[in-house]
Amino acid sequence: MDVPSRLPDPSPPELALSAELRLRIVNEIKANDGFLPFDRYMTLALFEPGLGYYMNGSRKFGAEGDFVTAPEISPLFGRTLARQWHNVSAYGDTIIEFGGGTGRLAASVLEALAVEDALPARYLIVELSPQLRAEQRARLGALPFTDRLEIGWLHDAPAAPFEGLVIANEILDALPTRIFRCDEEGFLERGVGCDHTDALIWHERPADGTLAAVLAERLDGLALPSDLVGEISLQQALWVADLPRFIRRGLALLLDYGNPRHDHYHPARGEGSVRCYWKHRLHHDPLWLPGLQDITASVDFTAVAEAAVNASLQVAGFSTQAGFLLANGIEAQLQSAMQADPAAAARLAAQARMLLLPSEMGTSFKVMALGLGDELVLRDFAVRDERHRL
Repeated sequence: MDVPSRLPDPSPPELALSAELRLRIVNEIKANDGFLPFDRYMTLALFEPGLGYYMNGSRKFGAEGDFVTAPEISPLFGRTLARQWHNVSAYGDTIIEFGGGTGRLAASVLEALAVEDALPARYLIVELSPQLRAEQRARLGALPFTDRLEIGWLHDAPAAPFEGLVIANEILDALPTRIFRCDEEGFLERGVGCDHTDALIWHERPADGTLAAVLAERLDGLALPSDLVGEISLQQALWVADLPRFIRRGLALLLDYGNPRHDHYHPARGEGSVRCYWKHRLHHDPLWLPGLQDITASVDFTAVAEAAVNASLQVAGFSTQAGFLLANGIEAQLQSAMQADPAAAARLAAQARMLLLPSEMGTSFKVMALGLGDELVLRDFAVRDERHRL
């Protein structure tokens, strides 16, 4: 496959790793009549043990990685998000974070709560990557107050129900998705095949009955042009539907990039939203060197809300990232940080701009709050609540 333009050259060990993973993918394609649904391909590319992007030990975050997330940009993000703990701390004792990254989000949340003497009894991280888990242990182990709470790690959602707060920052976009294309005669599913040289190629077939039915239901009433390409994630709905299994009472915060359905499938986005990151370069070819690059897709937040309601969860709030952070006091956090370190004022202001400006992360990222158990009134969302757009 041709290398997308303007991308740095992979090293020989990186090329060897990707070649080994590609061989596994090709073998699975051949074992499945030449067609691999994109969600299965994405699972292999991201999570295949020892080879997938999140499982092979390569650097993901920061200058030496492939991308940055809001917690990596500034501790202001986590310090502001920590305010949501007060909505559940009266009856909950646990915070669970899915996909802890480098541990910066956990560290900034806990630092903010330690200042307020409001630490939870437990902070648990659900993490699949051995490398990231080690990095999280090192960062959190260096906090000066670790003797005041339990910090632990899980490979999956907890088996025993708990009460408290769930944080899922950029989790839904990494859940494998299927790709479809509108056709005059119905829906086509776009998956992955291979040619006579075993190079990975796009391959299409008529959507099977299950996928076609879900597409017809979700896209009902939308004016979709012929040849529109889009994604539909069945795993996102399953992830949300699983929340009541392990949360008896509490609040789940889902932070990710995406849109309500009418924007998610807008004709202007007719080429789909799958994107890839390699060495801080964005491109749109997920078949290029599997295992070396991150692969994500925008979230249909209307589908997330529907899955929540079907699981008897309360959609307690929905906002842009900028609206959420402003309503939760990021300006006060910024002012306090500037006063504590005047020499860092310019750097802190630049970090805040990246989190808040529409040209950066401010509006492309959204925050959805799901309540479990007691009816929640989230006044911090009421300032800029956009649930009516769902």
